[in-house]
Parts: sequence; structure tokens; C-alpha cells
Amino acid sequence: MKSANIPSLRVAPELRAAAESVLEAGETLSSFVEQSLRMHIERRQSQREFIARGLAARDEAKRTGEYFASDDVLRELDELLDAAEKKAGK
Repeated sequence: MKSANIPSLRVAPELRAAAESVLEAGETLSSFVEQSLRMHIERRQSQREFIARGLAARDEAKRTGEYFASDDVLRELDELLDAAEKKAGK
């Protein structure tokens, strides 16, 4: 597949200097920007999927009339966390 270009990005000198100051050994500013873009895209996709699952759960609850009290859900999550920590040996 042929590569494509991202439009040039004008930034304040302070932002460029800050970005350059956190580069890892052997890392280029271009690779840093590309990785940042990939991570931001992934985060936005995850957010959209999370919202879609929440809306689907809301619709299912409305359809079935089955709702759960937040205290019950939090208690169950605490129990799951405790069990996982015990299994991990903490």
C-alpha cells in the first residue's frame, strides 16, 4: 500500500521544543507525531465503542425493564476485584 502524507502542522516554538524534549533515543519528531496520532485515533475509537455499548445497554434495559442498583453493581465489582487480587497473590 502506498503511503500518504498528513498536512503540515504549524505550532508554537515552545510546543515543538516540548515535543523534542521528550523524544526517546533514536526517535524522530515525525515518528513521535505519527505514534501520537495513532494513539489518539485508538482512544477516540474506544470512546465511541464505549458509548455505543452504553447506549445499547440503556436500550436493552428500557426494552426489558431490567435495571440494577448502583450499590449492587459496585459491590459486585469490589468482589471481582478482591477475587482477582487474591488470585494474583496480592
